Amino acid sequence: MSAMTPRPELPDPPPPLRRDPRLPPPPPPRAGPRTATRNQRLTMVLGLLAAALFLLWLFSAILTPFVLAACVAYFLDPFATRLNRLGLGRGVAALLLVTALMALALLALLLLYPLIIAQVATLLARLPSYVAGVGAAMQEALTALEERFGPEIFDTRLRDLAVSQIGAILSFLGTSATRLIGGGYALFSVFTLVVVTPVVAFYLLRDWPRIIGRIESWLPRRSAATLRQLARDTDRVLSAWMRGQLLCCALLAGYYAIGLSAVGLELGLMVGLASGFLTFIPYVGSMTGLATALLLAIGQFGTWNGVGLVAAIFVAGQVIEGYIIYPRLLGGRVELHAVWVIFALFAGGVAFGFLGVLLAVPMAATLGVLARYWLRRYLESPLYLDPPRTGV
Repeated sequence: MSAMTPRPELPDPPPPLRRDPRLPPPPPPRAGPRTATRNQRLTMVLGLLAAALFLLWLFSAILTPFVLAACVAYFLDPFATRLNRLGLGRGVAALLLVTALMALALLALLLLYPLIIAQVATLLARLPSYVAGVGAAMQEALTALEERFGPEIFDTRLRDLAVSQIGAILSFLGTSATRLIGGGYALFSVFTLVVVTPVVAFYLLRDWPRIIGRIESWLPRRSAATLRQLARDTDRVLSAWMRGQLLCCALLAGYYAIGLSAVGLELGLMVGLASGFLTFIPYVGSMTGLATALLLAIGQFGTWNGVGLVAAIFVAGQVIEGYIIYPRLLGGRVELHAVWVIFALFAGGVAFGFLGVLLAVPMAATLGVLARYWLRRYLESPLYLDPPRTGV
């Protein structure tokens, strides 16, 4: 080829489009991902907290079965995980565990409810004699004190007033206890206990890993590692307290019920079960059970031998709890102080009733972990480490 093939001519580029001056100016190009400010993060945290408190207040009347189901799912999650690792499907494991728990609860209800109703009838029938027995023992004790210290310290009218007030208090407590036990189903409807709680617990237990994974995916990336560590610390404290305390309450309830019934206390089964299950309130449950059992023993036996046996059972129970059950089941893993637990339970009960009692310990564990985290941050910060001022 003697000449090169000429290039084809390209068309001229189109003229630039003219922008309509009536339109608003275009936004400036983004320079890159923006960083959230401190005020934005604080606003998000406070907004989520306010929304959670508002929803808790708004739906507090219907949240009890769902919170109870969440507690059941949380308690059974380790067992479901073990069954899943053994090759059983998560749904099948959840169904078996929830069914077994409900069957156990139904069996305990069928066995214990007739006995408790019989003891309530015994309390109603024997309450006047209990009041008379306690009044006679109190009057005898005050008379002995009057003979020892003289009428100047223990006046006769004061003695009669004390005896009458003790009788009135016992009558009030006995009537209140029978009303509470007789109206126990007012706290939970049969539909809630039998249907809603097991069904919700099954679905929560079946989907527990997916729920936790989804919540973890929503964590802000900047603080995800810190929030995961705080969640692990809270889970460690809460799981140790919940599972250990439930087993401790069950063991002590059986011990007190068998021991008090063995020494011949007519209402020993009811008092023992109540004392054991109230042990989740540190010191309050055991002291309340001891005072109630001693008053009933005074009213029934009329002698100090039976009262001494009842007191010995509770003293032995405290020794068993403090030196055998508590160290083996809970050990040093529980970082919840007894005063903090008592305050949380009473505050939750006053604020939201039984729902508040269910939420009290999880909230106390979470606040405790957060308080320790911020305390560590403070001890590592210049606010604590700045050297003291020297004299000018």
